Amino acid sequence: MKSKEKILVVGSSNTDIVINTDHFPQKGETVIGYGFMTNRGGKGANQAVAASRLGGNVIFVGKLGKDRLGKETIAALQKEKIDLSYLKITDKAPSGVALITTFPDGDNTIIVNPGANSLLSPNDIRDAETAFTTSKILLMQLEIPVETLTEAARIAKKYGSYVVLNPAPAPKQPLPKELLKNVDILIPNETEAEQIFGVTFKDKDSVKQAMVSMESLGVKDVIITMGSKGVLARINGTILGIPACKVEAVDTTGAGDTFCGALCVSLSQGNSMEESIRFANTASSISVTRRGAQMAMPYLNEVKEAVSI
Repeated sequence: MKSKEKILVVGSSNTDIVINTDHFPQKGETVIGYGFMTNRGGKGANQAVAASRLGGNVIFVGKLGKDRLGKETIAALQKEKIDLSYLKITDKAPSGVALITTFPDGDNTIIVNPGANSLLSPNDIRDAETAFTTSKILLMQLEIPVETLTEAARIAKKYGSYVVLNPAPAPKQPLPKELLKNVDILIPNETEAEQIFGVTFKDKDSVKQAMVSMESLGVKDVIITMGSKGVLARINGTILGIPACKVEAVDTTGAGDTFCGALCVSLSQGNSMEESIRFANTASSISVTRRGAQMAMPYLNEVKEAVSI
């Protein structure tokens, strides 16, 4: 693999604490749960793992606490063959933790304590500048400070990298134009897209209208993932719709991260955007048939097998 085909992921890493329950508890209500487990998570680490399992040459830049959870995360990411040369450790905050509740229909709720993730700074990104010189694609999310993302995007464009931003969790404040002007493609889900574009998606026409409005934000292209309704993209001004793969969803945790990681792998290998979306769609559909985030993410042979069926 050529050095400039590397995928640089800048983002968060968490330990997921997961429990299943039959319905969402109301205020003051206690419900009985089952199927407790812990899992490696965090949107940045998730996307790095997804990309690596699918054949990507991945570098991960993030920050962990100097604690047991941080050590366990490092060991897990090393097993996934991810380059951690630029990972930072701090004693000023614990490693990030996410509390996840999953439901029988595959939906979930998540509460995140970012911990060390919130301390990943623009200076940390500048310290990792060498990583940008060998990376073809930069992949980011919104679980680290926005000023850190802005600096990463700036440096990435300096070295001619393709910048991918997954705006998740949905931003509470408008994303700065200084960041968006350096983003080549934005990949929100429906909820995130509604928040960013300030619209309500009633049908595909309203989704398309939102895609047109993104030009005022300075973003070049957009892909909106819509779960069982498939994917709608606007690439170079052309609208592209791709249906969802039909599967029985068990847990949607990490599905969007799998999609983003898979898309970047395919693009890094020179495939077209449509081919890459279809590849990512298939990988994501496999992940929702299993419980957990990273533990549910497929390997390349599984995606190839699913495509050939």
